Amino acid sequence: MEPIALTDPAISPDNDLVFSMIGDKSRYWQQIMEHLYGHHKNISEVWRFYNDGKSWLFRTLQKKNTIFWVAVLKETFRVGFYFGDKAEPMLIQSDLPDSIKHEFMNAKRYNTIRPISVTISDSSDVDNVIKLIELKLKIK
Repeated sequence: MEPIALTDPAISPDNDLVFSMIGDKSRYWQQIMEHLYGHHKNISEVWRFYNDGKSWLFRTLQKKNTIFWVAVLKETFRVGFYFGDKAEPMLIQSDLPDSIKHEFMNAKRYNTIRPISVTISDSSDVDNVIKLIELKLKIK
């Protein structure tokens, strides 16, 4: 995995800094956020420095529930989700690529949750992130 780029606790990230780091992938960041805010209510976001990973992560929430995390990498970003076991049937039956389903099925469990991450390369990755957002927000 590529190392996270935002590692200085003294420099609080903002869109200008992030977009300067991810370059042309900033349009994908904007597409994801436009979808999220355009289709859902009670969305908030927060940047926080995590000492365990020595990096800044961007977290989106609906009310108090985390939707996804974003780690900024050199010239791109990675979107991470955590899904519980009850999401498994929905994920498997979805039209997500087999590689994402395989990642979920074989991921290390943290109690009853497993991670899925998507490193953004092109618009198909954005489509997959949007599908994962929709699945995440359907699960109660």
